[in-house]
Amino acid sequence: MPHPTGPTDPNLQALIKKLKRNKEYARLAKHLAKPRRSKGAVNLIKLDKAAKKSDTLVVPGKVLSMGEISKPVNVYAWQFSADARKKIENAGGKCFPLELLLELKEKARVVA
Repeated sequence: MPHPTGPTDPNLQALIKKLKRNKEYARLAKHLAKPRRSKGAVNLIKLDKAAKKSDTLVVPGKVLSMGEISKPVNVYAWQFSADARKKIENAGGKCFPLELLLELKEKARVVA
């Protein structure tokens, strides 16, 4: 019998269901539903290249600390490494859990 693929964390499963209800975040929900081995983590260097000043970015997975970030950006992600969180906050940005994305009124760009 094949093993189920995808997330087994009940919190992540509930978040995926909530995101699927909102058509804007259907692509994000699809990415979060992938197995962990199919998802790549996003490093700060990639966020720095993708961001504009005071931009809002969404990472469907974990943010890692490789590289530096020079712009103050708001980042919504499932998980942050401790060093990545510190570097984002030192650059003037903020880190938010992905659950708060549904309450966001502004447009956010997905970086995967």
